Amino acid sequence: MPSWYRDPDAPEPNIPRRVGVTALIRRNGTFLVERRIDDAGVWAFVGGTLEDGEPLLDALHREVREETGFEVEAARLLGLFSDPSRIIAYPDGTVCRVLSIAFLVSVAGDAEPRTSSESAGMRFVTRDELADLTFWPAQLPIRATLLAGGVEPIVW
Repeated sequence: MPSWYRDPDAPEPNIPRRVGVTALIRRNGTFLVERRIDDAGVWAFVGGTLEDGEPLLDALHREVREETGFEVEAARLLGLFSDPSRIIAYPDGTVCRVLSIAFLVSVAGDAEPRTSSESAGMRFVTRDELADLTFWPAQLPIRATLLAGGVEPIVW
């Protein structure tokens, strides 16, 4: 699933904006990233679409559980990311802008993540490693905010 950020060659959306949750799962000073299966070679944070009628925190818990097998222990809002140049193209031809609600997440236990069918692999990385990864374009402002070390929620 390709994405774009501030790219003049991005396709024009064909549906209204979608809302998604993003989980920046942290453990012992590291952050969990997944290698995307739908956009070869790029890394991303765990997340997904907020379903119609679904409470926000239920979506966060569901996405973390589905994609990693982890249970959310605590979540703190990192920020709202609404830049209209953040565009995602789905395999069915749907193209949309996305509003992402990103959370810093702690998970219960110290097990390794279980990968889902959406992931080619997962690993915990340090901040320095995170900065050097080829990252999914739609999540670049989320990663930049995390790396900047802001402690107050932001609106981007």
